[in-house]
Parts: sequence; structure tokens; C-alpha cells
Amino acid sequence: MSLIGPRPERRAYVERFPPRHLPLRRGAHRVKPGITGWAQVNGLRGETSLTDRVEWDNYYVENWSWGLELRILGGGR
Repeated sequence: MSLIGPRPERRAYVERFPPRHLPLRRGAHRVKPGITGWAQVNGLRGETSLTDRVEWDNYYVENWSWGLELRILGGGR
């Protein structure tokens, strides 16, 4: 696990994902999971929209840069 990356979902939770979310989540599996991520520093934690969290995680994967890493470490936005 790294410091920054898409947060891994608990296996029991993933098993309850609607099938339409599984292909969207694959982007997050291309990088190491992290302790914190783009979705979390922007308020998407706990009982928030799975669709929104997946979109923010995919944005992180597709737009990774050192600048984005520094924004995440600084608290997002």
C-alpha cells in the first residue's frame, strides 16, 4: 500500500456492488491502493455515493502527476 492512491474497498462491500460499477472500478486496480486518495480528501468517505467515489478514483488514475499528489497531501481541491 502507498501513502496516496485509490482507497481499497472491503471485499464484503465489493461483493454487493451493482454490476454496472465493477467495470468502472477497474481503473483503480491499475495502481497501488493508498491510505488516502483524491476522493477522500474531497469529502467522499464512508456512506457516500459509490459512483462519485469511483469517478474521483478514476480521475486520479487517469490524471496522475506529482502536482496532483501534492494537492492530495495538502488536503485536496
